Amino acid sequence: MTAIPMHDHDHEHNHAEHEHDHDHNHEHNHAQHDHDDRTTTIQLWLKALLLIGLGVYFVYNIGSGNILNYVNVRFAWLSYVAAALFLLIGSFSIWHLLRDHDHDEHDHNHDGHVHTPISWGVLALLAVPLVLGTLIPSQPLGAEAVSGNLTSSAATVGSATVQTFNVPPLQRNVLDWLRAFNTADTKQFNGQPADVIGFVYTEPTFDKNEFMIARFSITCCVADATAIGLPVYWDKAADLPQGQWIEIKGTFAPGTFKGSTTPVLQAASIDSVAQPEHPYLYP
Repeated sequence: MTAIPMHDHDHEHNHAEHEHDHDHNHEHNHAQHDHDDRTTTIQLWLKALLLIGLGVYFVYNIGSGNILNYVNVRFAWLSYVAAALFLLIGSFSIWHLLRDHDHDEHDHNHDGHVHTPISWGVLALLAVPLVLGTLIPSQPLGAEAVSGNLTSSAATVGSATVQTFNVPPLQRNVLDWLRAFNTADTKQFNGQPADVIGFVYTEPTFDKNEFMIARFSITCCVADATAIGLPVYWDKAADLPQGQWIEIKGTFAPGTFKGSTTPVLQAASIDSVAQPEHPYLYP
């Protein structure tokens, strides 16, 4: 009998095992690659749809006028730019994904595809403003947003300008009056007539005949909003609902408010009015 060399048998056995392990690892790696590729594709689709959604949301707010609940009217043009960019990038992403899909149907070799990975955290960040904007109704800030931080200090609203003093007293708003107080002797405003619109704001520490007529002033957007107001004397102040928009006609007279001497608006008449189309004031 001719004996089969043991080392040849072992070599063939090891070679077979190596080929088996290689095939198994190749199949495993290929399956993992397919799984990762599907996950990346799903993430890219979600990103594209979120971008389209944000673009549509901006377009809706611009068309409805709600965008002015968030930004200074002077910067509203940035919202148009944002809407255009979101829609453009989202549409391009969808076109790119559809092109890749058509390509894959004719060529199953993925080696030439380069997908930029995107994390679930980034997708969540994109989704948060869209979800909150959809679920929470758009409305301007009012008395409930003041939280005790309303100020009647003229120093917080900047200096009066020539334009402010050129505005007739009966056409000045809350911001105009506070600016005027900031750069002139407040005694000169005694007896001056006023006709202002704002919402009612009261605190438990106010006297029963005291309240403030208030507005929010924003420089850029609601993130920098400041609640400002004028002190008012009115015999029936306790009957006014918190946050009610009103128009006050009256005159300024020396008075004391929160322990400080300041011009106080002596109301001659108060009427309920609808919230203005642009409820914010812009410095």
